[in-house]
Amino acid sequence: AHVDVLQGQKWESSPWKRLQVGDIVRIKQDSYFPADLLFLSSTNADGVCYIETANLDGETNLKIRKALEKTWDYVLPEKASEFKGEIQCEQPNNSLYTFTGNLIVDKQTIPISPNQILLRGCSLRNTEYIVAVVIFTGHETKVMMNSMNVPSKRSTLEKKLDKLILALFATLFTMCVIGAIGSGVFINEKYFYLGLRGRVEDQFNPKNRLVVTILTMFTLITLYSTIIPISLYVSIEMIKFIQCAQFINNDLNMYHAESNTPALARTSNLNEELGQVEYIFSDKTGTLTRNLMEFFKCSIGGEIYGTGITEIEKGGAERAGVRIDDDEDKRSATAVHEKGFNFDDTRIMRGAWRNEPNPEACMEFFRCLAICHTVLPEGEETPEKITYQAASPDEAALVAAAKNFGFFFYRRTPTTVMVRESHVDRMGSMQDVAYEILNVLEFNSTRKRQSVVCRFPNGKLVLYCKGADNVIYERLADGNYDIKKTSREHLEQFGSAGLRTLCLAYRDLSMDQYKSWNEKFVQAKSSLRDRDKKLDEVAELIEKDLILIGCTAIEDKLQEGVPACIETLSAAGIKIWVLTGDKMETAINIAYACSLVNNDTKQFIISSETDTIREAEDRGDPVEIARVIKESVKQSLRSYLEEARRSLSNTPERKLAFIIDGRCLMYALDPALRVNLLGLSLICHSVVCCRVSPLQKAQVTSLVRKGARKITLSIGDGANDVSMIQAAHVGIGISGQEGMQAVMASDFAIAQFRYLTDLLLVHGRWSYLRLCKVCLWFR
Repeated sequence: AHVDVLQGQKWESSPWKRLQVGDIVRIKQDSYFPADLLFLSSTNADGVCYIETANLDGETNLKIRKALEKTWDYVLPEKASEFKGEIQCEQPNNSLYTFTGNLIVDKQTIPISPNQILLRGCSLRNTEYIVAVVIFTGHETKVMMNSMNVPSKRSTLEKKLDKLILALFATLFTMCVIGAIGSGVFINEKYFYLGLRGRVEDQFNPKNRLVVTILTMFTLITLYSTIIPISLYVSIEMIKFIQCAQFINNDLNMYHAESNTPALARTSNLNEELGQVEYIFSDKTGTLTRNLMEFFKCSIGGEIYGTGITEIEKGGAERAGVRIDDDEDKRSATAVHEKGFNFDDTRIMRGAWRNEPNPEACMEFFRCLAICHTVLPEGEETPEKITYQAASPDEAALVAAAKNFGFFFYRRTPTTVMVRESHVDRMGSMQDVAYEILNVLEFNSTRKRQSVVCRFPNGKLVLYCKGADNVIYERLADGNYDIKKTSREHLEQFGSAGLRTLCLAYRDLSMDQYKSWNEKFVQAKSSLRDRDKKLDEVAELIEKDLILIGCTAIEDKLQEGVPACIETLSAAGIKIWVLTGDKMETAINIAYACSLVNNDTKQFIISSETDTIREAEDRGDPVEIARVIKESVKQSLRSYLEEARRSLSNTPERKLAFIIDGRCLMYALDPALRVNLLGLSLICHSVVCCRVSPLQKAQVTSLVRKGARKITLSIGDGANDVSMIQAAHVGIGISGQEGMQAVMASDFAIAQFRYLTDLLLVHGRWSYLRLCKVCLWFR
């Protein structure tokens, strides 16, 4: 592969292997980055570019990277040749999502964040070309430092066959040794019929018994070698190859017509394992569900808006014996259904929100949706033709909702967000408003929230924040008890309907407050050591005393055929576990919708949301909290295990389900409690683990694999599922969703999925019916 490198004032093509740290390179559209690069400039306005990181994390959503404003001008080779600066940065490491460094240009120190770093293995999209400087090359790049020795998964049959061959070989060797020693001992000239008088061959010469023993040993090995069934290996490998090439790869039920991609068996040595699978571990988002987010409902100022009915609500009604008709013809004239938005409520659509009891709260709610994000618009600046490039489908859905509510975000500059606001006044006129973005406090898995500090055209300073309910509630100002209580009830209602929720809040700032805080923020952003930690600490100083506006509810629909297939798998004796990061209410309702549990299923629930644990949390002693949770988990596991055994002996046909959250699971995985956890889990027909981390997914999979000594299979669709897929006997990675290109097997080879050599990669959207057919066919 070649890349354009700046030589003098011209671009010269050069092979990747000749790149050196400090080279200035030009990357064209759809090309891969040859090294870890510092993004300098782009042909796009405002120094932005779009990249695809599927080779790193399996995500096909385009990510946005923004160059430092100081380097925007270095697009042409004549200008790029004038670039002179010094980069101070961390040593090469394997952390894909962090980078600490400074760029010194014209005696000015500018902090570098991961937003300016382009990693090897990613590719450039929707951008004519970019100019960047090489930071790390070769084996010092982050993706190469993430590579590891590829583990080999071997089937149970293959292991047993190896043991059999070793046993036969030991038998052969024993027989040959006994025969050879016996020949050396009993050979004698008195056995005249052997013709041992006269000149005798060394093998039959009684005068040299050692030579007789050695030569007879080789003779017996040759004679008895047919004990070792060499042809058995060849026959088995031929059968496996035919199964993969003719059955799995050509199975029409595993073909995805929309993306024109069949199933692809990456290995043939796990075929027979599919027919012996007894435990399936599955992720939820993108695996059981489609990962196509749509804004469905919301709560503003203590009032719920949105009249739609989710699939999970329909399933719950059917379980209760109530039939619900969700006819599209019954939707109101204001209903809108487009990508990222599926909402119907005449009270707030098309400016009707102005007549609601809380119009100011509605306005702040819509502004927060339109301003607090990192989305970039693309295409014509009209509501019908614009498209949004977002790091996650959730964020794109929220911006699409703001557009349909009359707050149309259509342009972004490095310091400004342009919003076309309509229906704000009684006349319903439109006005373009420029909000100056002063600071962006980005979302991460630790913070679980995102904030922006913006300045209104009239000079007013406002902090908008959106994040998980527990994180936002901890930072609300005193008072507003009624709306906090009502919104919490609404959140529980949305969770029961299987919706993904976020809370929105804001805070007015004075200029003195902001200036004092911004000085600390700039210092933290320029720090070379523990930058992320210091930024989080500074963010805590301003993300407080918030005023709750409301909450959003986004629907992620189930994949087609999931409930029917799970029922079929259960009938085949396969136990299914769902390991998800969602809240317990959402996970339980997804389990109902997937037919993992029903009204007749006896549920054993271990949750950290109990009165005893809440009382300990109110006292605030971390040691006491840990002790209370551990004791609660210990008692629950012991009592549930006894109850499950009684239920199994009295009514063996009744299904049992075990549900636990990640906080309790952390203590349940303790060596002292692990035996009870495993015992209860193996008795139950289905298990749901909520709010679990990627590490906990792998720990649970390993616990069952080693404890139950049964064949396990893991299914996931993202980087957070890699450890779980690796821990199981058989791993299935699912690539793509509607409208996305399937990720080719070769793409995984240089990425985090590199070590999943035994991955059975199923392209396109996932239907559990496919796995069902494979498992039952091999059975």
